[in-house]
Amino acid sequence: MKTIRKILVSQPRPNTERNPYATLEKEYGVQCDFRQLIHIEGLSGKEFRQQHINPLDYTAVLVNSRYSIDHYFRICEELRIQVPESMHYYCISASVAQYLQKYIQYRKRKVFYSENNNFLDLLQTMNRRPNEKYMMVASDVHHDDIIHAFAEHKIIIQPAVMYRTIETEWPKDEPFDHDMVVLFTPHGVQALKKNFPDLKDGDKVIACFGQSTLSALETAGFHADIKAPSPEFPSITGAIAHYLEEQSK
Repeated sequence: MKTIRKILVSQPRPNTERNPYATLEKEYGVQCDFRQLIHIEGLSGKEFRQQHINPLDYTAVLVNSRYSIDHYFRICEELRIQVPESMHYYCISASVAQYLQKYIQYRKRKVFYSENNNFLDLLQTMNRRPNEKYMMVASDVHHDDIIHAFAEHKIIIQPAVMYRTIETEWPKDEPFDHDMVVLFTPHGVQALKKNFPDLKDGDKVIACFGQSTLSALETAGFHADIKAPSPEFPSITGAIAHYLEEQSK
């Protein structure tokens, strides 16, 4: 088991100093660097129109991130679409649902969210609305797993690409001296490979969150030393803490 001193977390730095990564740093003497390996770029209204999707044809929107919310309302504004008060929002989590307050008056009767970061948790709510028409805000690298899963329950969801995901170039003169890399998306795996083509399996301890990220890692020829979510470790920070605890023995 490798000694871990420096961890690259491929996410933005948390907004508050009281967060699980700060706890890792304090308890295990590690340094967490927050560097996104990917960044988001919104499609223009002209690009969006090429998909021949009219947001007003749908009565509900599925959003899985703050990015999704921002770009949904941005596209609607650019296309001069007035989002109706009756629109329903199905969110991947409570925090994403709360973010809607930036754009709408939050009402429980039109905002629904999963307690477990899983859209399928909302099936019961959706089944009570057989006439609902669903659009999912997506990136250009969205995966169809969730769409197919809903289709098996006879719920049709139209993906609407509103932003693209782009690899962030690592500066040539900056060392990649982290002992552990924490990845959250398949695109993050691609960015790691693109920035460091000579990186071999075992060179770094790799922690990954999500089955799609794990699959992307394996396809790229890497194995994950740390995996989440799992019944034992629902959070990636919990899984990392366990690894560091075992390392310290």
